[in-house]
Formats: sequence, structure tokens, C-alpha cells
Amino acid sequence: MKGIFLIFASLLICNFTFAQHSDESQNIKQLNIYRDSLVSLGKKFINDTIDLERKNANYNFIKTLVGALKTPHSFNYSFDSVKSISVLNAPDNRFRIFSWHVMNEDGSYRFYGTIQMNTGDRLLMYPLEDYSPMLKNPEDSVTDNHKWYGAQYYKIIRATNADKAYYVLLGWKGNTIKSTKKVIEVLSFNRENKPVLGMPVFEGNGKNRKRVVFEYTRQASMLLRYVPGQNLIVFDHLSPPDKKMKDMPQTFGPDLSYDGYQLKNGKWAFVDNLDMRNIPEERDANYVDPKAQAIIDKGAVPTKKRIKQ
Repeated sequence: MKGIFLIFASLLICNFTFAQHSDESQNIKQLNIYRDSLVSLGKKFINDTIDLERKNANYNFIKTLVGALKTPHSFNYSFDSVKSISVLNAPDNRFRIFSWHVMNEDGSYRFYGTIQMNTGDRLLMYPLEDYSPMLKNPEDSVTDNHKWYGAQYYKIIRATNADKAYYVLLGWKGNTIKSTKKVIEVLSFNRENKPVLGMPVFEGNGKNRKRVVFEYTRQASMLLRYVPGQNLIVFDHLSPPDKKMKDMPQTFGPDLSYDGYQLKNGKWAFVDNLDMRNIPEERDANYVDPKAQAIIDKGAVPTKKRIKQ
């Protein structure tokens, strides 16, 4: 009887393992189908020259992405072949953040995204709703995911302040036909584990900022990147081409000097006139910047341009 029991138990374990592997295989197969649809829709909302077609493609993209994320254990699926969006995992794997943009007919942008929490086989996510036009003083505002200062992120940094973890996000924020923006955002979670955007941790220049926003001419590129070995966020110093234009940020550009924010005691202290010879070089990543918006196949499809981190 003992031998029969052991055989029966081993068969149960084998059947459970087989069923588990079968479920995982089915989930991956389903996610691959979703991924292929996302690739196609992403190309359309980036490349289509008709405003309504871009928006319709984005609407279907959102529905498809939500369906994909509802698949059990979707958190472990990378979506790295969906080049139209950015997907960043938190350094501690607590969550990941999806972000992307769609160009409006007037050359401005609307941003979309969601935060997916690492919860195993159940989906917990917080959609990000672009509230940019309503945030008149974004550097002074603490908001939530319903009032997001939209951007497409390319770097996430974990820090702590008074034993509370928070995350710094570096992002590109296309603005208008005249200017581009980049942003240093802060993401944290409250006691209910809901996202909070903005935190007064950027000190310097006589001001304590809750996020940092840069604006510069659309004809220029701006460096904004993190140097992990020095706990330093480094960026181009932006200045006007003429002193008479000091109140016109859409004319600003890099002046070959560099400033930064360095992490000290949980906050980021402003540092000016950095010596870039002491900053290790890092390869810039490629991001879709549809500012030129010219067709590749027919003469009007947005082109890709390197955006400096």
C-alpha cells in the first residue's frame, strides 16, 4: 500500500508540474500574440500621417496592452520588441512603468502610460493620465497618477529619504513645434501603496523643487543622464542665444557647460559647472523623436532621431 501511495503521489506531482508548465506555455503564447499586435499598432500611432488614424491606433494599443497585462504573470514578460514605448523596471523590481507619446496635429504631444505593480498572477496597475496643460507650476506640484506631468521615461533611479524609498525618473517630453522639454520626475508610494508624483527633494538655486523641468529649442539636443558611480544626475546648462531672450526658453540651448544634482542625505543638491572630464562617458540610447515628422515611404512618416540622455 505504501508503494502504491508513493506512486500515486509522484503521479500527482508530475501532473501538477505538467499542468503548470502547460499554463506557462499558454500564457507566453498568448502574450506573443498580444506583442505582435502591439508592435503593429505602435508603428501606426508613431508613423501614420493622419491625426485620427494615430489616435485610433493608440486607443486600440491601450486596450491591447491592458489585455496583455491581465495575462497571469505578465510582469515577467519584457515587451522589448515593442519599440514605440518605453518599459522600465524599478531597480528593486517592485513595479515597472510603461510610457509613450502620440503626436497631435499641431505638433504638440500627448503622453500615455501605466504603472504595473509586481503582484504575481493578479494585475494591479495605475494608469497615468497626462495632465500637463493644467499644471501651471509643475515644479511646485505634488500630484497622483490622475494628474501626471506626462513624459516618456528612459531611466529610473532608486533612492531613500528618511528610510522611505522613492524613484527618480528621467524623461523626454516633446512640447511644441518650437521647443522640447525634459523632466526629472519623482515617484513614490503612500501608505495605501498608491503612486505619488513629485517630492521636494531637489535643492539649489534658492528653490526646493518637487520635480525639475527643462525647456529648450526644438533644434537642439540636451544631455540629461545619471552617473551611478557618483550618485549624480548631470545635464547641459541651458542659456539663451542673446540676453534679450532670457525669458524665452523656446530659444535656449546648451552652452557647453554642465550642471547636476547629487544625492546627499536622501535629497538632490544642485551642483554647477561640473568638470565633464571627471564624468565617465555612457552611450546614449535611441529613442523615437518624431519632431521632424517626414514620410519614410511616401514622404511624410516621422523619422527617428537620437535624443541625448
